This record gives sequence, C-alpha cells and structure tokens, in this order.
Amino acid sequence: MSYQYQEMPVTVAAEATESERIGFIKLTYAHLGGAILLFVALSAAIRASGVAESMTASMLGSRGSWGVVLLLFIGVGWVAEYWAKHSTSTAMQYAGLTLYTVAEAIIFVPLLYIAETFYPGENIIATAGLITAIVFAGLTGVVFITKKDFSFMRGALAAMTMGALALIVASLVFGFSLGIVFCAAMVVLASGYILYYTSKVLHHYPIGSHVAAALALFSAVALLLWYVLRILMHLASKR
Repeated sequence: MSYQYQEMPVTVAAEATESERIGFIKLTYAHLGGAILLFVALSAAIRASGVAESMTASMLGSRGSWGVVLLLFIGVGWVAEYWAKHSTSTAMQYAGLTLYTVAEAIIFVPLLYIAETFYPGENIIATAGLITAIVFAGLTGVVFITKKDFSFMRGALAAMTMGALALIVASLVFGFSLGIVFCAAMVVLASGYILYYTSKVLHHYPIGSHVAAALALFSAVALLLWYVLRILMHLASKR
C-alpha cells in the first residue's frame, strides 16, 4: 500500500531507483539527527536559563496544568505534522519539524529538571539517552536487515495510542497515578512506532518527503525517551 500525500512526489521508496532510495534514507536520518541535536540544545538552554524550576513547580502544583500542556502538545503535533506532510513549501515543512522539536524540548524540561535535581549522581538523563539510542538502533537494524514491512501494525498502534491517551486524561481528571507497568507498556508502544515508521521509510514514504519521515521518527524517539526516563526515575526512587 502506498501513501500519497497531497502534492508530494508519488514515487514511494519501494518503487524508486536504488540511488533515489539511498538518497532519501540519508536525508531522512540526517534531518532526524538535526532534530535530536536541536532538541538537546534547546532543552539544555532552557534548563540553564533558570526558568526550568518555575516551569516544574507550575506543573507539579496543578494537575490541570499538565492537562493544558497535553492538549497544547497534541495540537502542536498535529499542526507540525500537517505542515511537514502536506505543504508544498519547503520552508513550511521545515517549520513543522522545527515547531514539533521546540514543543518537545519545552514539555521535557520539567521531567529533565526533576531527574537532575531529585536524583543527583544517578546519571539518569545520560543513561536514558543511551538506552533510547540502543533500542532505536536495534529496532532500526531489524527493519533494515529483514526489510520487513510493519505497516500492518498501524491499527494496533492507533488503538493503543487512543487507550493510552484515555488513561492519561483519566489520571489527570481523577488524580490517580500511572505506574511503572504503564510506563513499560508505553516503551513497547514507542518501540512499535519505531518499527512502523522505519518500515514506512523503506517502503511507503514518497521520495522527497524526508522532512515528514524525520518528524515521524523523532516523535517515536521522544516518546521512547520520555518513558525510559520515567522508568529510571521510578527505579532510582526505590533505592
């Protein structure tokens, strides 16, 4: 099955020449690397600016604040993805990827601040980054080596995502906490998205849609990092 985005090139990766496909893959992962570097730089700059403490206090002080952030984040993600996938303007596609990366950096700040402040000496952030990189590399290797098409996972991933969002909203409304089992399930979900989006890069994304492909992969990496951080913080709190 081919995914043809509005006014985007219709030659999908699986049907392209070898040189076109290799060029597309290189561009996709170069843009993913750029988004990750921008995310790291922005999150570090925000924490260094001194506003991280006030942001964290605001989030911890009100469940409603987390709800607003969640809704804004979903909205920003939708707009960014739409710009990246459907705009014929290269500038708008890059704006979508940049907007999403900035939003991720902002929403991660409280979690990173808590990891640094409340668990000093644990190296939680560095460990989470390393684990995320290893998992991403391993799953990417599985797709590239087997060349398996994981597009069949789309329905299951969508259903799991809706269920996870429902649980998150319910926890905000009713005040119960989502424990380590939920975090582990979200790591599995993020891993599924990595398999799914990586196989789309090999088989379904149109040549020329490397910005949209990079955004999709980055969203899965960020989701994985978030819940790896949560698990490591939970384990550190038990020691």
